[in-house]
Amino acid sequence: MASSLAVGPNGRLWLAADDEITAAAVPEPLLRQFQSSLAESNAAGLVMLVSPDWPDELPASFAFWRNWARVFYRSVCHADAEPGDGWRSLPWPAEDELAAFVSSAPPMVGLEFITETFLQQTWAELRDYVADVSTADADGPLAWLNRVNPLAHLIGKVTFHLAEHKRNPHRPFAFLATFTHKLSPRAKPQHCPLAVALKQSVADGDREQLDRLLEPVRRAAERSPLAAELLKSKRLFSPQAWTAEEAYRFLRQSPAMEAAGVIIRLPNWWSARRPLRPQVQVRLGKQQPSSLGVDSLLDFDSDVVLEGEPLSPEELKRLMLEPVGLALLRGKWVEVDPQRIQEALDHWRMIRREHPDGIDMIEGMRLLAGAPIGGDSDAQEPVADWSAVVAGDWLRSTLERMRTPDQQSDCQPGRDLQATLRPYQADGVRWLWFMTELGLGACLADDMGLGKTIQILDLLLQRKRAAGQRRLPPALLIVPASLVGNWKQEAERFAPSLRICLLHRSEIDAYELARRAQDPASGFSEFDLVVTSYGMVRRQPWLEQLKWSLIILDEAQAIKNSGAAQTRAVKRLCSDRRIIMTGTPIENHVGELWSLLDFSSPGLLGSATEFKRYISRLNRQEGGVAYGGLRRLVQPYILRRQKTDPVIARDLPDKIEMKVECGLTIQQTVLYARVLNDLQQQLRDADGIKRRGLVLAALLQFKQICNHPSQFLREAAYPADHSGKFARLKQLCEPIIARQEKMLVFTQFQSLCEPLAGFLETVFGRSGLVLHGGTPVRRRTELVKEFQTHADKPFFVISIKAGGSGLNLTAASHVVHFDRWWNPAVENQATDRAFRIGQLKNVLVHKFVCRGTIEERIDAMISDKRAVAEQILDADGSPKLTEMSDDDLLKFVALDLNRAASDGEAETPGDARSLSKPPRSRPSSRQTP
Repeated sequence: MASSLAVGPNGRLWLAADDEITAAAVPEPLLRQFQSSLAESNAAGLVMLVSPDWPDELPASFAFWRNWARVFYRSVCHADAEPGDGWRSLPWPAEDELAAFVSSAPPMVGLEFITETFLQQTWAELRDYVADVSTADADGPLAWLNRVNPLAHLIGKVTFHLAEHKRNPHRPFAFLATFTHKLSPRAKPQHCPLAVALKQSVADGDREQLDRLLEPVRRAAERSPLAAELLKSKRLFSPQAWTAEEAYRFLRQSPAMEAAGVIIRLPNWWSARRPLRPQVQVRLGKQQPSSLGVDSLLDFDSDVVLEGEPLSPEELKRLMLEPVGLALLRGKWVEVDPQRIQEALDHWRMIRREHPDGIDMIEGMRLLAGAPIGGDSDAQEPVADWSAVVAGDWLRSTLERMRTPDQQSDCQPGRDLQATLRPYQADGVRWLWFMTELGLGACLADDMGLGKTIQILDLLLQRKRAAGQRRLPPALLIVPASLVGNWKQEAERFAPSLRICLLHRSEIDAYELARRAQDPASGFSEFDLVVTSYGMVRRQPWLEQLKWSLIILDEAQAIKNSGAAQTRAVKRLCSDRRIIMTGTPIENHVGELWSLLDFSSPGLLGSATEFKRYISRLNRQEGGVAYGGLRRLVQPYILRRQKTDPVIARDLPDKIEMKVECGLTIQQTVLYARVLNDLQQQLRDADGIKRRGLVLAALLQFKQICNHPSQFLREAAYPADHSGKFARLKQLCEPIIARQEKMLVFTQFQSLCEPLAGFLETVFGRSGLVLHGGTPVRRRTELVKEFQTHADKPFFVISIKAGGSGLNLTAASHVVHFDRWWNPAVENQATDRAFRIGQLKNVLVHKFVCRGTIEERIDAMISDKRAVAEQILDADGSPKLTEMSDDDLLKFVALDLNRAASDGEAETPGDARSLSKPPRSRPSSRQTP
């Protein structure tokens, strides 16, 4: 598998596996060497990227950071400062250049951490690293610089200057070649004409200096026909007065000369990337379309403009008679090419003929963003170079509202909600309202724990109120099976006025499901919201027959694999309004980005083939900074708030606790039912101490089965697909991995620590740490330090007794209680290992509970504010369940199969028994807590 460069939350660059569309792979020996440099520091790795050993074509993330390293390296070579320590004060690039780098960065893990401030930090690290290493070099700073890249001695020595010469109207430009030298080690560098430097070298008989002087010029001549002519004719060695045509030729070839190591000094009005030129300006969406949505047609008109101001007919006529090159227009030198301007005009006239009613919204958004997905983009590139697409009044206002959710005023968040929204949540509701009203599709990508659920519930209340007496068709909410119960509880608590149908076997019996499936149109008309799971969508094709008022996907990364049957089933559903919810930064992976937005905003990113071709084209472009158009295109459709945002962080509680529901697999269901049956039989003949021991043993067995069948059976292998909790843990880890956060996993069983750690290693792709009662005391301190300081240790599995006190693990953002302890005080003490003084993160606490089992009833008992520990536990810490009557006890530990079934598991207890072979004789349930 290929590798890509990633950015960690701690600011460190690291190598990540890359299964995306990449232009090229990095040679393995070079990759190993680079990884070694990167382990030393960011700066050491970036300096290595300057080496000429790298192939021209690299994965986009490598190309991006190489480009950034080259900018720094050129700055060092051009610096007037004293080599070595003088490089510590090199100024970083201007703000607009930094902003351009940030906005054009390609997808990579940790893309959200690349900010202007972060680039400034890497620049500062590079300055200090280069100064330290070069001054320590035995041969001196310049020798070290030359070893990094042998072209170093060429860069910054020869400069080609082009300036305006306004006193000479016939030859309005002046050219001069100079050489940089220093009169003394501490003197400021001086520029002297190249001819003077050449004569001095000849006079001194300094052949080495002469070669050093001419080598960058020779290399420039190899790349530039003009430089070759100047060198051959020797005009290079004397000042030149140039016509506009000669100056234009120089301007066009200056990038090639600069690549050869020559410094190029040009007038401020010229930029090789964006030269000042007249363009055909196309204004889209001046008027509001007659209908809103992805099929909306945007009006457009066009003018030839200069810096946004239309040219008069006389100016345009004169311009079209100019030769290709430079022309004075409104007192400014501009690049002109009448043929290209005419081609652009003809292109937009043809578009108008083909689309007299306007351009569709999707194509308009692509044009505006500069993201030519679909069609022959290479053929359109000349037209794009001489065109400028801008938003008209209505579209500009709409885009502004898409980008500023706090400015929406068309709804009243929280009006019907039985809760108070935080300010950012109210903004989210306004934004979702606006996007659904436009029919453009929306991605709510807030961090886990910021309340995406309550924002969606309030949106549904807003839509219900706005509809009034006009009843909307139901909305469809698709969630992982483990979240069906959570949505039910949240809706009952915060939005009781919503009429909800839970379309999942844990909440609806087979007969009722079949009855509604016979006539879907009327079977669900009474509801505001239908909640179902991804598995049910795949197995119930009749859901495609309905046109839903709104479709919402929770944990939308479930459709990130565009070829999966589940994804295809979801995309066949019908609605004009769609919302996806995810806690992962979807812009970091282009394949996932396409699949998710292909559902929420169909057509925006083109077909899979068109998008892949577009990405391949971006990867071929120089510097890895070609992704600005794609990011501009998708950003209006994505609302992402992070826990670390200052405005958000101050409004959050320090600790957020949430229940994570898990189903049981067939294997777990069979074992649970058998232990339950055995308990029922044995209770008939047990009393006193024997009965108490029997009950405690059964309770322990139930908890083991809920964790994993292999724990109960004392098997060495722990297949992940045999446990609902393991499956749910993997699902929970996805956004944690994407955010590069750390987690603690607590279990009461020492025997489960290693299997959990082994499973998590396959999920994270990296090993973690384990601490339990058998861990030596000295090793515990080392483990804590390793977790706190090593970015490559993403998880820590701890037995709850061993981790209950004396540990400070504030590097974790997530705490998972894999199984529930009887005493909530013990759980809270474990949680506090992450939530301590000095914790700068908001900690999310995930408490795993198996539906329809004893765990669900224990959770209800613990969660009851009236049930203090004394009411739940005996004096010795044992649960008081041993004091219940047989009937009450059996009800408490009973198995509700419908609720317990994992998504995809629909068997009855009888079915389950027939499908599973009898287990081996049950081993002793005694395990080390």
